[in-house]
Formats: sequence, structure tokens, C-alpha cells
Amino acid sequence: MLSTSAVLQYPKLKTHQGAKKRWRSLPSGLFKRPKAGHQHLNTRKSSARKNALSQTAYSHGSQTATLNKLLPYGSRV
Repeated sequence: MLSTSAVLQYPKLKTHQGAKKRWRSLPSGLFKRPKAGHQHLNTRKSSARKNALSQTAYSHGSQTATLNKLLPYGSRV
């Protein structure tokens, strides 16, 4: 006999692999990521620019709504 719980389950949602590698979820519901451009060719960049690139970037607005779809299990609070 078939289990009724197995019949009523919806398909699992798949996590977007590119977003998973770039973003981390926070308990507040926002997402954070490191800024790009800080890995190489740093000798020609100013100290202020390198310090700015080392800071964390956060999601905002429509970006957060899109990331909630791409990372369905990342922002469950």
C-alpha cells in the first residue's frame, strides 16, 4: 500500500549553485557576499580602493527577493 505522505509531497526546490557559492544568508533575512576584485592585480590599486574592496556587500530590495527564490533553504528563520 502507498503511503499518503509520499503522495502529497511536492517536488523539492533546487538551490541555484552559482548563488550558493557567492552568497550567504543572515538571520535578518538579508544576504551577504564578498566584493569582487580584491584577489589579484593589487599593486596598481590604491589603499583606499583595496580597503573598500575588502568590505562585505549586502543584498537589498529586489535583490533579496530574487535571492530568496534562488536559495530557497538559505533564509528560513
